[in-house]
Amino acid sequence: MQLSLRLVANRTMSTSTVVYIVVMIAIIVGVDLLFLRSKPLERLIVNVGIVVLFLTVYMRFAKKG
Repeated sequence: MQLSLRLVANRTMSTSTVVYIVVMIAIIVGVDLLFLRSKPLERLIVNVGIVVLFLTVYMRFAKKG
């Protein structure tokens, strides 16, 4: 029982990570609503690009250490 509680405690996200994810989602939704409303294929491509960009920046800067 104690081992499983430790595993859950080690997997909690920091506040900065949660804020980073919320900002990413807000940018995706904003771009979708402002520019790509009626273009489903372009939406998918741009959304994947935004996620890859955010993931690259996160892995490069936020996870040092």
